[in-house]
Amino acid sequence: MASPPRLVLPDVPALVAGVGRAVLLTRDGEIETLPAAAAARAIQGAAPMLVHAPATARRLGLNGLGEAHDLLELFAFCRPAESCAPTPRGLALALDLPQPKDEAAAAALLPEIATLLLRHLADGREHPRNRDAAGLAARMGEAGWPWADSVLAALGDPKAKPDARAYKVWRRLPEWEDAAPPPPAAAFPVEPAEARRRLAEILGPDAEQRPQQADYASAAAGAFAPRAHPGAPALVLAEAGTGTGKTLGYVAPASLWAERNGAPVWISTYTRNLQRQIDQETARLFPDPEERRRRVVLRKGRENYLCLLNLDDMTSGVPVPHLAVALGLVARWALATRDGDLLGGDFPGWMVELFGPGAILPLADRRGECIRSACPHYKACYVEHSIRRAQAARIVVANHALVMVQAALGGGGEDGAPLRIVFDEGHHLFDAADSAFSADLTGAEMTELRRWLLGAEGGRSRARGLRRRLEELIGEKPELNAQLEAALQAARALPLPGWTTRLAQSSRAAAGEEAPNPAEAFLRAAREQVLARTREAREAGLYDSECDLFPLTEDLPIAADALARALHRLEQPLVLLRDRLAARLEEEAAELEVGDRIRIESAARSIENRALRPLRAWRQMLATIAADPPAPGERPTFVDWLSLARRGGQEADAGMHRHHLDPTEPFAAAVAAPAHGLLITSATLRDEAEAAEDDPDIAWREAEARTGAAHLPIPAIRAAVPSPFDYAARTRCLVVTDVAKDNTGQVAAAFQALFLAAGGGGLGLFTAIRRLREVHARIAGPLEEAGIPLYAQHVDAMDNATLVDVFRAEEQACLLGTDAMRDGVDVPGRALRLLVFDRVPWPRPTILHRERRLHLSGGRPKEYDDRVARHRLRQAFGRLIRRADDKGVFVMLDPRCPSRLLHGLPPGVLIRRLGLAQAVAETRAFLAED
Repeated sequence: MASPPRLVLPDVPALVAGVGRAVLLTRDGEIETLPAAAAARAIQGAAPMLVHAPATARRLGLNGLGEAHDLLELFAFCRPAESCAPTPRGLALALDLPQPKDEAAAAALLPEIATLLLRHLADGREHPRNRDAAGLAARMGEAGWPWADSVLAALGDPKAKPDARAYKVWRRLPEWEDAAPPPPAAAFPVEPAEARRRLAEILGPDAEQRPQQADYASAAAGAFAPRAHPGAPALVLAEAGTGTGKTLGYVAPASLWAERNGAPVWISTYTRNLQRQIDQETARLFPDPEERRRRVVLRKGRENYLCLLNLDDMTSGVPVPHLAVALGLVARWALATRDGDLLGGDFPGWMVELFGPGAILPLADRRGECIRSACPHYKACYVEHSIRRAQAARIVVANHALVMVQAALGGGGEDGAPLRIVFDEGHHLFDAADSAFSADLTGAEMTELRRWLLGAEGGRSRARGLRRRLEELIGEKPELNAQLEAALQAARALPLPGWTTRLAQSSRAAAGEEAPNPAEAFLRAAREQVLARTREAREAGLYDSECDLFPLTEDLPIAADALARALHRLEQPLVLLRDRLAARLEEEAAELEVGDRIRIESAARSIENRALRPLRAWRQMLATIAADPPAPGERPTFVDWLSLARRGGQEADAGMHRHHLDPTEPFAAAVAAPAHGLLITSATLRDEAEAAEDDPDIAWREAEARTGAAHLPIPAIRAAVPSPFDYAARTRCLVVTDVAKDNTGQVAAAFQALFLAAGGGGLGLFTAIRRLREVHARIAGPLEEAGIPLYAQHVDAMDNATLVDVFRAEEQACLLGTDAMRDGVDVPGRALRLLVFDRVPWPRPTILHRERRLHLSGGRPKEYDDRVARHRLRQAFGRLIRRADDKGVFVMLDPRCPSRLLHGLPPGVLIRRLGLAQAVAETRAFLAED
């Protein structure tokens, strides 16, 4: 029997950094606390062992650290597709080690973490996924990876030769096989009593009795009744207070219906965080991992998944050293991942920050360039695997964006239209539908279409154009080649590369004279109208601007007409190309191989969805410019406006936008009506503060309006299950009355004092990114000095899910964020015990909001604004208490916060208005109890 390999740790110091200082474990085993400058000198040329090199450099005020033994990279190699928060405490938690109490203990722990990771690799060196690990590590070492020698020693092959073939993971991946089409689903109902019994089975005999959860499951069963009339799904609106356990409450009837009727139930969420949480909860239903993988499938858009062809492109030849290391870790993950999801799945979100977005994000098909069955890795494709697994699954966990977009594309897209859908986070349906059923005629969108059609036009881009995607399908067929050439020629009317630098040019085409590039002429005219109609503010160059479409300037109709004609010239050959490709399926039915049929169908569908649909929408928008403006007071179907976008003070985009006035109308028609059953659920469906004694149903009617239920022919079943939590005893709401919300210094001082009073565990929510960054810059150092790490969205380059993982793992940490941190964040326990809002989260005063406020408020525009703000406050408050023994303080730093907005908080919450000093004292005292 071969002897175990010898573990080799690098002889380097270990480093843990705070803001402006660091703790160093020297090679001699001594602990030193040093100022940032001294620490930088001490590690110069030493390649220290640390966790998260970019964050360490930032905390020390350095541009970079050079070479370093980053334990996150070692973790990603040794334990691919496993999760950990990117901090010493996060690694300790993932490896079941004691949590270090301070930075000195963390520094002392780093060598032990490295030892455990290498031992794990050594113990599993015979695992199939480690077959190419030595050759890959040697190749990464050749590119300068500091851990290579230690990894090769752990694998028992210290002299392994570099092997670039190890990047070619598709050789080791399973291939999917098509199965027979599934039979039609049956329509047997799920009775309320059956839902209760299934819930009890999932929870087990030793589970805590939660009557509210059983009541909720019983109500949710109504969404699984047989449909009685076409276009009239069984619809349940169910509000479940925080702590009800709604996930398993609806999984119970959903799983029962799926196994009884032979079709999957789709569970849709708005946030990736909740999508991941639901997937984890299904382990209660299917404890065996293999069965769970078959029965529960996560579905997202293609832009979320690793594209094997992009990985092939990026690893062909010799990647630059920086990329060689990053792609090596991606290759390790690709062999272990459950479903290939790069964004929000089991891929470490901190990898993007370690290596930069240019090393990771291009690996996904983010521009709609997938060539489907023409791809040499098609049979191993993660997306195609997930589509086929979803057809045989019982539960498909998706997101609102995918469900909406596939419905907008018709027929449910690649997955087909689901029969039963659970919309969790149902309060976001309005926003999700608004995004899915809108259209943008902007420079960025037109440039993307040009890129999709023409491919790379100079530079280092690897973009594949339409010719590359179709060349094997059209061959030498002249009628197809002629249409392709005509389309590609017409595509040159779209904005040319570098159009943004020409956007601000003042020269204009003479009236009636067609500009050389009609798309750029339209963008320039749109920009001129925005600048002419918007107020010149002191800092206008930092923010986006917008104006109404009507009345028009003199140049805009001329430019719009020229662009409409150019788009028509592009649309015509694409229609013929699509139709003639589709005709081959009938004309050559006896000759086409199965693979060719699939590729032709895919190509025709791609032309329709990726090119023809936006072209039709754009031409309809341009036709509006040529038509008469709407009459005053007329209720429009759409809201149209022009915008000028700026990034970093520079003009970045311009164009026209179109949104439905009420986006739940197309949602009801395209998504809800074709389904047989819908459950729309949330902790905050209703705005109970709006209910009046003389009209108690108004809160429900507003919920029906915001979810599209009002547009369906059969009334929804309404259900409301209260939270089991004792908010009166476990929470406090404090409105601080003596902080000037427009004074950044005062706001920052308030955040600092409150975070210190809580001892960490604080989530700060901002309504503007600029204020968030300014407050972070002022308080990060003092909080670090007090032993409270501060993380921030839009400052730390980690994605939101990773930031939440860090916040959850580090009980003393604080986190600053914006809207995305308000929803879908599940941090139970003391890790989140204080929530601070910088000001009331009123809706942004945009043109779109103005029109909706005017036409959808029922003549009560002020109440419309109040409702939006109350929902946001209630959602944020729901982050505080996630289980019965949690305690939390909710603080509003806006002294002008109206009391009516706080009436939407759970019943019993004590609300007090007081000065900052009193708020700090009360926060400290309340959280110190128990």
